Amino acid sequence: MYSSPLQSTGFLSENFLLKSEFSQFLYHTYAASQPIIDYHCHLSPKDIATNRQFNNITEAWLEGDHYKWRAMRTLGIPEKFITGASSPEVKFQKWAETVPYTMRNPLYHWTHLELQRYFGIDELLTGSNGVEVYKETTSQLTSGKFNTQGLLQKMNVKIVCTTDDPTDDLNYHRQMRQSNSPVRMYPAFRPDKSFAVENTSSYKAYLEKLGSLTGITIRTFEDLLEALQNRVNFFDEMGCRLSDHGMEKLYFFKKEAYSISTLFNKVVQGKELLIEEIEYFKFATLIELCKMYAAKGWTQQFHLGAIRNTNERMLAILGPDTGFDSIGDFEQAAPLAGFLNELDKTDQLAKTILYNLNPRDNEVFATMTGNFNDGSVKGKIQFGSGWWFLDQKDGMEKQLNALSNMGMLSCFVGMLTDSRSFLSFPRHEYFRRTLCNLIGQDVENGELPADEEWLGKLVSDICYQNAEDFFQFA
Repeated sequence: MYSSPLQSTGFLSENFLLKSEFSQFLYHTYAASQPIIDYHCHLSPKDIATNRQFNNITEAWLEGDHYKWRAMRTLGIPEKFITGASSPEVKFQKWAETVPYTMRNPLYHWTHLELQRYFGIDELLTGSNGVEVYKETTSQLTSGKFNTQGLLQKMNVKIVCTTDDPTDDLNYHRQMRQSNSPVRMYPAFRPDKSFAVENTSSYKAYLEKLGSLTGITIRTFEDLLEALQNRVNFFDEMGCRLSDHGMEKLYFFKKEAYSISTLFNKVVQGKELLIEEIEYFKFATLIELCKMYAAKGWTQQFHLGAIRNTNERMLAILGPDTGFDSIGDFEQAAPLAGFLNELDKTDQLAKTILYNLNPRDNEVFATMTGNFNDGSVKGKIQFGSGWWFLDQKDGMEKQLNALSNMGMLSCFVGMLTDSRSFLSFPRHEYFRRTLCNLIGQDVENGELPADEEWLGKLVSDICYQNAEDFFQFA
């Protein structure tokens, strides 16, 4: 039976995904060594600031990774081995047994990239070597060098932006600022709960928490805006330069369809709003928030298109963000255009990154960005990188091609992890290889000149410099 070490098979060799000599030249010369600015992720600020050391590979790799959970469920593995009470060793073994079945899913690439880049393990992970890999990776993780900041430094991460609710006290960000770590951590403002009026009881509880934190008794919509401005000011003082919003779509109303004060009063009285009333409340609140961002010079991010918590039975058992969300098919173009225009009319449209989850909308989003670039900032409105289900080779290529065809690839601020895992940073490498391969193939095909200096600059700008210039972190 044929058997060969991983490297000699060509799989994950030094020229992985790089199909031409020029692609290889671009990647190794201009992309590979660039630092990482991960401007959107879901890593725990506490884990970063306290320099958490994981007890085993299962904690580091499987603790919150719903990508892996979905694959294991698909294979018929019971939940007790995924999020249940099974031991870390058993959970990892079940994942190891799953990995060979993930071929052609990006998990197969990511898994082996992470084993190589962090732990120097070149073997293909299978059920037969799961025990040995568990022992080796766990030994390295508990050695003292592989704490969270050590893992970030190993991947040359310069800046990481977490995702933080307005009611977060940011104490771990303060702690990190006072440390001498070469990794810088900044908060990103995620106020989705501030307009989540679809559940009046939880919304009222949120208002109480926000009001208690700011010292503002929130009785009116104006009080809500005052409290949110209070938190925007605080986040800005703590170095925040980005906001983020996860929504099915943006909403737009041409005129004041409802009295926002009346809607707010209904909510605080515990009355349920109609669907269109909920949408109007979100629209009106978010417009005011976006004006605050523009005044601060922040970048606002909109992650659009996910249909969440589709499995009510599993939601009741495991809660949200556990692997039961998918791509939605919402109308995007008209409300997105209306929303951005509403802000632009008064020149209060902040720097913006638009992420779509349905690939059918690639060209819609790519062309929408050009409508609101006004020459004030290079790449002011960005078509964001492939996100969630699209942060794999095919999704990245389609996003890069749509952006290239209908916008300016040279202005792109590049990749992010959007991850809850400290071992996910090889995704930046995955993106950089994909980018270099596309450009190198164009050169090989005679569609671009073999201008090493200029194309090298384009690559290094997308990998790092554009983000450094765009976000203006202190």
